[in-house]
Amino acid sequence: MSETILETDVIVVGAGNAAACAALSAREYGAEVVMLEAAPKELRGGNSTFTGGMLRFVYNGMEDIEPLIPDLTETERNDIEMDTYTEEQFFDDMGRLTQYRCDPDLAEIMIKNSYETTKWMISKGVKLQLTLGQHAFKIDGKFKFWGGLACQIWGGGPGLVETLHTALEKEGVEVLYETPALSLITDDGGVTGVRARRDGHMVDMRAKAVVLACGGFESNTEMRTRYLGPNWDLAKVRGTRFNTGRGIQMALDIGAMSTGHWSGAHATEWDNNAPPFGDLAVGDSFQKHNYPYCVYINANGERFVDEGADFHTYTYAKYGREVLAQPGHFAWQVFDQKVTHLLREDYRIRQITKAEANTFEELAGKLEGVDGSRFLETIKEYNDAPRPGVSFDPNILDGLSTQGLAIDKTNWATKLDKPPYHAYQVTCGITFTFGGLKISNDTEIEDTAGKPIAGLYGAGELVGGLYYHNYGSGSGLMSGAVFGQIAGRNAAQTAKAA
Repeated sequence: MSETILETDVIVVGAGNAAACAALSAREYGAEVVMLEAAPKELRGGNSTFTGGMLRFVYNGMEDIEPLIPDLTETERNDIEMDTYTEEQFFDDMGRLTQYRCDPDLAEIMIKNSYETTKWMISKGVKLQLTLGQHAFKIDGKFKFWGGLACQIWGGGPGLVETLHTALEKEGVEVLYETPALSLITDDGGVTGVRARRDGHMVDMRAKAVVLACGGFESNTEMRTRYLGPNWDLAKVRGTRFNTGRGIQMALDIGAMSTGHWSGAHATEWDNNAPPFGDLAVGDSFQKHNYPYCVYINANGERFVDEGADFHTYTYAKYGREVLAQPGHFAWQVFDQKVTHLLREDYRIRQITKAEANTFEELAGKLEGVDGSRFLETIKEYNDAPRPGVSFDPNILDGLSTQGLAIDKTNWATKLDKPPYHAYQVTCGITFTFGGLKISNDTEIEDTAGKPIAGLYGAGELVGGLYYHNYGSGSGLMSGAVFGQIAGRNAAQTAKAA
């Protein structure tokens, strides 16, 4: 038996970016809102707490960026060569990266609302900064941005979650921590609340509308293996341990439609000795995203991907799968000193798996688990491969490529010839799963007949249909914010009409 412990207008399940945006939006439209968070307060926020804070949105030049970062100095403005990231460019990226499978309506809604939603987030206290040194390198005295990512959230994921929860507290939104939702309460009219566990007891919480925004199933080893396939039980989880797919299952249990790439996931290169789940003390710094300037080596001592196929913004979320597929489920990123200055701070943290040597012969003996003899042959083949006479330029697809290798490196293929050489051991780190629930353009969760389930809305990583095969950095936070804001508004309007 369970008892009803509260009645409210809108219940939001989750406490990360999408959930907070939904709750804040519902409050704007006059609804009383209660949020349910499975985690304790110090671990709140789901994957949002672990993100690096990149935010992908449409901008048409510096005139669109300046209002978002009002404290830019004149020197900073003069040092920047700001290009555009138009709606057309965003659409092209979504199509190209997902092999043109992404839901066109949802993609259009996210893209067309991205700039205004960014401004709305800023109105709630979120601060942005330029991605200098990460998505823009200084060449000939100017920073040139690439990959559609000019801005990131100040303070990264922890800063975002803290800011949004400060706004929630100011707006009088109650957050019930350590209160995992277990099932949806329904009647003939639709969803009427949530059954949850609180203080060891089963309790019912009644509402006129419910927003599910509690993440995918990446933290659920059984679901990961069932849907993603063999060896995904061995992947590290980059973020929260609380994204177990419960929100998705709750909706499926009442007849919701599943959609999207259920065998796909955002999976990147993660330190091989990172813990099984995210560590808030380290945050996103177990990631190793500068592989476009390295040679990737597997246990057989061989390369296995084109490291320079594109900017890491467009390949990092699929290369984790490639690493997981290698013998032993690991690889080494090998660099020389010519590119050391380009490496992010993530390569200099204390908790790192690194090898360094003055010769490749010496390095071969330090690359744990690698066939050293074949490694030396691979490096020689790579260095000896013909290359065009073009200059290395990390700000563009420079065309500096190898020719004639089994897998050519198509950009940034400088020879490894300046010691000391350094290498970093990585495995697969899963961020979130691509399969999820089917939502309408108004964020209503639909049933298997394609009809909205009355009173039930969805946002964030449990929404399916946006991502297939790959992912563009920064679009996850934007998706969560855009659809969270829409879900909160529509849930509030449903509550008013009840």
